[in-house]
Amino acid sequence: MARNRCLILSSPSEVWSLLSDGHRYGEWVTGTQQVLAVDPHWPDVGARLEVRVGAGPLTLDDTCVVRISEPPHRLELDAKADPFGAARIAMKLTPWGEHTLFTLDWHPLRGPGTRMHGLPVDYFVGVRNGMMLTKLARIAVREHAVSV
Repeated sequence: MARNRCLILSSPSEVWSLLSDGHRYGEWVTGTQQVLAVDPHWPDVGARLEVRVGAGPLTLDDTCVVRISEPPHRLELDAKADPFGAARIAMKLTPWGEHTLFTLDWHPLRGPGTRMHGLPVDYFVGVRNGMMLTKLARIAVREHAVSV
């Protein structure tokens, strides 16, 4: 499992508004080349988000399904990217004064990722997820500044 934390200088409700707009995932989810489809009831339980991920010409399509949605504090997704299997992505937004402590846990569920679990895969995923949280924090802070 890879776990990342980031203090975001915006409220949980402001950060949640970014998570609840599936069309914006390409702005902050590292490796996303294109958002292909978003269920209209995103991020309700069962809603799907389809994205194309990759680098350069090497791409694959990924489907995320919401498993738990507790606005504005918790969102858990199952991400499936064949042929690599699936992973659980758990996001927790904890109030930290006026700000948000964002915790992101990634854990492989099935497929080859479960056998490759551990170093160096967890390290690579941790670095990638750290980049994602940095992007998410920058967007949230920028939009917070505009709204104040």
